[in-house]
Amino acid sequence: MRDGWAQFQSMKKRKYKTVKHYHELGDLHELTFSCYRRITLLTNTVICEKLARTIDAAGEDYRMPLVGFVFMPEHVHLLVRPLDDKPAISDYLRDVKQPVSVLQKKLLIEHKSRLLQRLTVPTGADKGTFRFWQEGPGYDRNLQTCPAVRSSLNYLHENPCRRKLVQAITDWRWSSARFYVSDGKNIDLLLPMITPLPAEFWNSEGF
Repeated sequence: MRDGWAQFQSMKKRKYKTVKHYHELGDLHELTFSCYRRITLLTNTVICEKLARTIDAAGEDYRMPLVGFVFMPEHVHLLVRPLDDKPAISDYLRDVKQPVSVLQKKLLIEHKSRLLQRLTVPTGADKGTFRFWQEGPGYDRNLQTCPAVRSSLNYLHENPCRRKLVQAITDWRWSSARFYVSDGKNIDLLLPMITPLPAEFWNSEGF
């Protein structure tokens, strides 16, 4: 019985790891990924700034500009607009997440934090595997219409209010809300760079 359950879990795990990202020209993607076991790891300014910079770098490398975002204490939402016909979304996410994990581990070791042990998963190796992010690809939702994009942006920006972390969407620093509310005039250099959608996107047929 145990062998059967172990095999089922293994198959389920393999399937989860190999989720494919689907794309059609013009699609935007709302990407969601979480910290390991949804631990509130995104409360450190240094880590959040590192995440912002990796998003900037990966967006440039993979031609995937950021349209909107929110960093919650234990998960992240990114709204991206791939410019290539076959965007490398898995590689983009890897390059966004991996440097953050490396930095966090380095800081925990330097400060001899007990959190290091909590984030180290036994793997049979002597030292185990450090995990900042929850294993798996997270969620990828394709958006093809203006109402869907507007709804996604509203959802992202309202997330901290729904959680009662702040009263107004502009009170939460780690999102693109202030950028949009100010019509792009409020630019916080600590945050990832936002690339607004072009006017033709909103005016195109079918949107």
